[in-house]
Amino acid sequence: MRVELDPEETVFESLAVSILYQQLHGKAAAAIQDRFQKLFSKPDSFPTPKKILTMAPARMRAAGLSEAKVAAILDLANRTLAREIPDRKTAEGMSNEELIEACTAVRGIGPWTAQMMLIFTLARMDVLPTADYGVRKGLAMLYGMMKLPTAKQLAEIGARWAPYRSVASWYLWRVTELDSFSSGASFEY
Repeated sequence: MRVELDPEETVFESLAVSILYQQLHGKAAAAIQDRFQKLFSKPDSFPTPKKILTMAPARMRAAGLSEAKVAAILDLANRTLAREIPDRKTAEGMSNEELIEACTAVRGIGPWTAQMMLIFTLARMDVLPTADYGVRKGLAMLYGMMKLPTAKQLAEIGARWAPYRSVASWYLWRVTELDSFSSGASFEY
């Protein structure tokens, strides 16, 4: 399995798609994203912040977005146009912490979503999503732990993986998919 990045994906698009996918099964989210994009003149590409702000919220709701997701997408579009959310070129020159701070100011975007954008859109190599269940489970399976590690424990163990904590995270996600590790594994929370 390989990680394939889209060098053309914008920070805005990455975050907007994350909002669309929140708390949904992949197929359902993909269908909603498809209906959402079809609201705009180019259904094969993601709409710009400006186009989104011209769309009636009721039409976005009719495409399957919840009221909270409409509010989050609109907040993201407004903040992007106000340059509070950087374009990709500007983001390349910002630190992980600066980007996480900017992204989490948007309604509906937390640290995890910002970290996923850093890893999968900007290809940052040193991001450790300590609250991610899959990363925590992978570490527990790899180390033979009976309980999932806390975010603090994961951060302490993961400190030695710098500056490649994103790579370590990817491998920890993959550990959870291995039959040799997953059979009979159960954890306390």
